[in-house]
Amino acid sequence: MTAPAPAPLPPVPSRIASELAVGEGQVRSAIELLDGGATVPFVARYRKEATGGLDDAQLRTLHERLGYLRELEERRTAVIDSVREQGKLTDELHAQLLGAETKSRLEDVYLPYKPKRRTKAMIAREAGLEPLADGLLGDPTVDPRAAAAAFVDAEKGVADADAALEGARAILVERLAEDADLVGELRERMWTRGRLTAVVREGKKEDAEAAKFSDYFAFDEPFTRLPSHRILALLRGETEEVLQLTFDPCSHDDEGDTSVYEGRIASVAGIADRGRPADAWLLGVARWAWRTRISSRLAVDLRVRLREVAEEGAVGVFAGNLRDLLLAAPAGARPTMGLDPGLRTGVKVAVVDGTGKVVAHDTIYPHVPRNQWDQSLATLGRLAQQHGVQLVAIGNGTASRETHKLAVELAKAQPGLIPAMVSEAGASVYSASEEASKELPDLDVSIRGAVSIARRLQDPLAELVKIDPKSIGVGQYQHDVSGSLLSRSLDGVVEDCVNAVGVDVNTASAPLLRRVSGISTGLATTIVGFRDEHGPFASRKALTKVPRLGAKAFEQCAGFLRIPDAADPLDRSGVHPEAYPVVRRIVEKTGTDVASLVGNSSLLGRLDPREFTDDTFGVPTVTDIIAELDKPGRDPRPAFETATFAEGVEKITDLNPGMVLEGVVTNVAAFGAFVDVGVHQDGLVHISAMSKEFVSDPRAVVGPGAVVRVKVLEVDVPRKRISLTMRLDDEPGGGGKGDGRERGGSQGRGGQQRGGQQGRGGQPGKGGQQGKVGQQGKGGQSGKGGQPGRDRRPAAGGAMADALRRAGLDK
Repeated sequence: MTAPAPAPLPPVPSRIASELAVGEGQVRSAIELLDGGATVPFVARYRKEATGGLDDAQLRTLHERLGYLRELEERRTAVIDSVREQGKLTDELHAQLLGAETKSRLEDVYLPYKPKRRTKAMIAREAGLEPLADGLLGDPTVDPRAAAAAFVDAEKGVADADAALEGARAILVERLAEDADLVGELRERMWTRGRLTAVVREGKKEDAEAAKFSDYFAFDEPFTRLPSHRILALLRGETEEVLQLTFDPCSHDDEGDTSVYEGRIASVAGIADRGRPADAWLLGVARWAWRTRISSRLAVDLRVRLREVAEEGAVGVFAGNLRDLLLAAPAGARPTMGLDPGLRTGVKVAVVDGTGKVVAHDTIYPHVPRNQWDQSLATLGRLAQQHGVQLVAIGNGTASRETHKLAVELAKAQPGLIPAMVSEAGASVYSASEEASKELPDLDVSIRGAVSIARRLQDPLAELVKIDPKSIGVGQYQHDVSGSLLSRSLDGVVEDCVNAVGVDVNTASAPLLRRVSGISTGLATTIVGFRDEHGPFASRKALTKVPRLGAKAFEQCAGFLRIPDAADPLDRSGVHPEAYPVVRRIVEKTGTDVASLVGNSSLLGRLDPREFTDDTFGVPTVTDIIAELDKPGRDPRPAFETATFAEGVEKITDLNPGMVLEGVVTNVAAFGAFVDVGVHQDGLVHISAMSKEFVSDPRAVVGPGAVVRVKVLEVDVPRKRISLTMRLDDEPGGGGKGDGRERGGSQGRGGQQRGGQQGRGGQPGKGGQQGKVGQQGKGGQSGKGGQPGRDRRPAAGGAMADALRRAGLDK
């Protein structure tokens, strides 16, 4: 029943090199560096010669695959040892185990030898029925009942011929169910031809809480066409006992006929209906093997596979949105007023100076029930004048639009003041955190939220790293995916973003420093303590005086740390201290000094990197050094801009089909983009309405924070749903071309939010709110009437949970 044993697999580095389409030497060098304690950002930026220029994305993939393949090798060793201890390790089996490319294939091969509880087949073998099974399979001309009569033995538990045939069937069924090649083939057939169906459970159809899954009450779709968000919605519905799922192995063309699977099992076993006495019995064995063992196992396997596919997609969305959020445009070191909106409890006000230090705070009550509008405006005006406030950051939670109106009126009275909406996602988590208690011990928790809102407008990256990425809430179904997978991916994103921007070591908080390559949590705390005791670092070299910051840690972190006021211009740049000798050679060659060299584009542009290479630094690194000298400490984040909402459009009833508005992309999902047009509900631009061209990935068109022009297609006030299009020539009422499940909001109704969004899932306060800060203006558009361009510059905004809630899709 088994195919010829495959050849042993190539070494792990060779496999990864083949998958990444790079040289094996590049992979081996990268593995050696990573195993030696180097971080991905460090290797990507400062070890290009060793890895042949592998970028951070390739290195992250390499690292993930390396972990998987090493786990596979560990498991393979354990399996081989187990089979060897049983005395069953043949050369053929050994080759099959060595040739297993995946964990599932390895487990398929190992299954017949895996220790397990006594089965019917084991009992039948102990009763001496294996010769009967082999005999009928090998010679179907024998009459089954006549052959079975010879094996009747009451003392062995075989009471009659029927019992003997049942035992023989159990032996053959187990043998077929544990045939690795057969099961693998059927698994792939079921994956490509099968489909997932869902129906509402009895008594749940009229349940108000079940209504969010109504799009799946009669659902049917092939496995291979299921997007990640829909899979997770269906699984959530099953978990909440609203939906009943069926993993159907047949396509619609098969009309429920599983004979193709049963026929393949029979074929592999050499069973065929030729009118011989045992043929009917043997065909029954094949049918029984499929129905009682193989089909149920494959359903479990495909459930796992679908979840893995869904988790990979969901984590990818979360990671992409988090990257956009962290690399949002910083407003910079300008005095900023933070407003944390509220109605009954008032609007919390905090003013911070250019360094983020709190200089004033208050609480105002401009909204119902107190309606102290003029008094509140006077308070804000006084604070703004006293502290030279240039920016007003408004949290985007409850009463945000009303509070934004207050800030706009303030700006009219004080020209030059810039109001901007800011995501307050995770602000309440930070407010109640140990970090906030250390930073702001004398402030009430509610005021700390306003401080965080102000600071994240100044520098979203520096402020958001204080919060667990999962609490920022920019993902799809984040509570339904593997916690370890999500954490690993998000930690990598944060690390990459922090190191891409660089960190001012004299102002950075411990949470920010610990995200720098080579700096642990403990070392970050030590650096801050040393800085507080001895004053700002005057140079990178001064870092070596910090206790526990050894040579290895210095090597990893030094290039990502900046000393803005350092005497040596190189300490302000991204040039690594180990490469300073290269700069000295450039200085000697050009007959100038470092200060004159920095920013001298005409001179630097004439240099040939090959003239400055040596045994350590090759052309890639020297090229990077010259580019860094041209624009030292270059921040990859965009310039800060804000978007303007249309006047008079403040609530959903102000919208009419056909309106063309400027809006901010607050989040991007697999099925489209959520856009804030200035009302309390985000509108949804379905993927089919994002461009005249086919769009497979919405993130290829826009990212969170992008400013876009959209047209209102439909407004459903009762359900608080707004349908938008980026194709400005679309006619209202004609925007239903996409998949109704997504356009109508399967994400919310499929259970995305209830019990899963940050605010409702146990996060204190207003967690999970959607963000809109750092909106980027019109850089991503081809003109007022044109299609949005591909400027994906992010803003500090976006939480999937609030996007769905505000779009009315969690009903």
